[in-house]
Amino acid sequence: MTSKQRVVVIGGGLAGLRLAARLAGGAAVTVLGEEQHVPYNRVLLAEVLAGRYAPEVAALPEAGPALRRGVRAVRIDRADRTVHCDDGAALAYDTLVLATGSNPVLPPLRGLFEPEGRELPDGVHAFRTMDDCLALSEAVRPGVRAVVIGGGLLGVSAARALAARGAQVVLAQQSERLMERQLNADASALLATHLTDLGIEIHTECRVRGLSVSAAAPRPTARRKVTGVELADGYRLDADLVVLACGVRPRTGLAQAAGLDVRKGVVVDDRLRTSDPRIHAIGDCAEHAGQVYGLAGAALEQAEVLAEVLSGADAAYTGTRALTRLTLTTTAGGAGTGPFDLACFGETTPRPGDDVVRFADATRRTYRTVVLRDDRLVGGVLLGELSTVGAVARTWEGDEAPLDLFHLLTDDGGH
Repeated sequence: MTSKQRVVVIGGGLAGLRLAARLAGGAAVTVLGEEQHVPYNRVLLAEVLAGRYAPEVAALPEAGPALRRGVRAVRIDRADRTVHCDDGAALAYDTLVLATGSNPVLPPLRGLFEPEGRELPDGVHAFRTMDDCLALSEAVRPGVRAVVIGGGLLGVSAARALAARGAQVVLAQQSERLMERQLNADASALLATHLTDLGIEIHTECRVRGLSVSAAAPRPTARRKVTGVELADGYRLDADLVVLACGVRPRTGLAQAAGLDVRKGVVVDDRLRTSDPRIHAIGDCAEHAGQVYGLAGAALEQAEVLAEVLSGADAAYTGTRALTRLTLTTTAGGAGTGPFDLACFGETTPRPGDDVVRFADATRRTYRTVVLRDDRLVGGVLLGELSTVGAVARTWEGDEAPLDLFHLLTDDGGH
């Protein structure tokens, strides 16, 4: 790549900024960041909401003059190789990179929106952006009744953060257990026990039907206000705050409008090219080999590979072996005092012929189960105090046969 080549990156998150940093000096890079905030690490939003980190702790290194904050790309003209922005600017590119991320899924709940409206009632929040996090931080206070809808990784993180701020939290999950995509029944039960000890009320197999919302007063500035959550069985949960943690969906609108191949995400090949070879996609919006990862590790790995590709190297992206990690730090002296870590990786459901090794300690509330195939680690779930998670992850990523599995999975090496 020559310094004259123009690279436009749409998206100022982890993937877009990592790519810009790797290309610095080798190309004329412009990054379009839709949010006004300094770029931040979305993974740390729950820690900010819990009050353990100030917002500036989550900040990412900026891309210097390459980053244009508060600018939204509205149209891609592939024929002219130009990106049109909401501020009227038209940026020409030689290479365009879509790092547009994902949007929160807003479920079709009765009362969520007014007819023809798209404004959430007061007290109802998604939990995806720094603005969401700051709005929740301003609204939460001790004793506030908060209902979190969704018991996946995001919902568990939000519920734990709100409880840390003194809210009375109810976690409503439609399926039969928490974090069903990552955890088996035993691990999910242990997680539920931990959250219950922190005062969080958990409802599983619980379908939310709608919201109870107070009518706006007849004033121009008045807004509707949430008062409760209605369940399909007729039960009603009082609520001052409602957090929608129902998953995310890749942001593909720009790509679709430009005529690119889009399925679940923007389809890319091993060189992270879309159906237009001058346009690439990375991060949460990209679909590679039928998979949309939605994880920070995959976004960063894709950015690294694409930087090599655009610099002329014979590089290829072959997928990410992703490890999901969640640390639920508890307040000293409270119920469940001490760190409660969760890590899951690879294939957690065994195939016929696989070996499963499980360690559980009810007193210490630790649980470790790993799946082995031909003496190689292919996946596992670990909960509790995870001082060994790094060694386990390295063994799995290196596709190695563990020399001493018992030592690898126990904090004390069996002593």
